[in-house]
Amino acid sequence: MKSSFDQLLTRFGQDITLTPRSTGEPLALRAFLQPILKRREELPITPSPLGAVSQKRWLYLGSAGQPLAAGDRVDLDTLALVVQEERTIYWQDTPLYRWAILRERKEAAQ
Repeated sequence: MKSSFDQLLTRFGQDITLTPRSTGEPLALRAFLQPILKRREELPITPSPLGAVSQKRWLYLGSAGQPLAAGDRVDLDTLALVVQEERTIYWQDTPLYRWAILRERKEAAQ
């Protein structure tokens, strides 16, 4: 199952740059990033075909083999994000993928 997820990442994932807070060394890798849809209509939002999209929080799905921690930086095109919360998702006893909630970095939002 893990190899299936990694194949999906290779084929359909987005090229991102992950900079771990612990080392400061940027890593090029592939992951899925998607804005988190909001249920309430609070600013700032942007309309999309799927509904109102928060510009503040993003969902990250990445390889289980790539460590991720709160405070790590994630960059994609013009997006400058930081890991707010992360978890490793398991299937049976095997790490399947990494899940994280990202938010805009403060220096990028200003």
